[in-house]
Amino acid sequence: MHTITRCASLAGVAIFAVLAGCQSKPATPPATNRAALPTMERVALAANACWFKSGDPAFSAYRLAPELNSFSGRPRILAVPKGSPESRPLLVVQAEGNPARIDAFGPMMDGAAGNRIRQDVIRFANGDKRC
Repeated sequence: MHTITRCASLAGVAIFAVLAGCQSKPATPPATNRAALPTMERVALAANACWFKSGDPAFSAYRLAPELNSFSGRPRILAVPKGSPESRPLLVVQAEGNPARIDAFGPMMDGAAGNRIRQDVIRFANGDKRC
């Protein structure tokens, strides 16, 4: 009897070891592409959702004008007046290089929303889509 119990116990350990070895490893999240274009794509999507489409009062008078296909190597997004998109932008957020160096400038950066814009852009660039 003792031999059967011991063999059953060893078989149980062996099966557990085999099953444990078959389980998949936790997936590591893919590395975020830090080049200028993918960074600005993340910023544009999150900014559009959080600033413009959400009805945020700080951005209600503006619309997003993305210029991601830039031949200058500096993809960017603009905030322009809703009624005249051809007007001078009031906010420019652009990136350059790999890893991307992000710059935000324009009259909106000097106003009450400037600090918030800066913090949002950093979060968005890092892949955080929360508003």
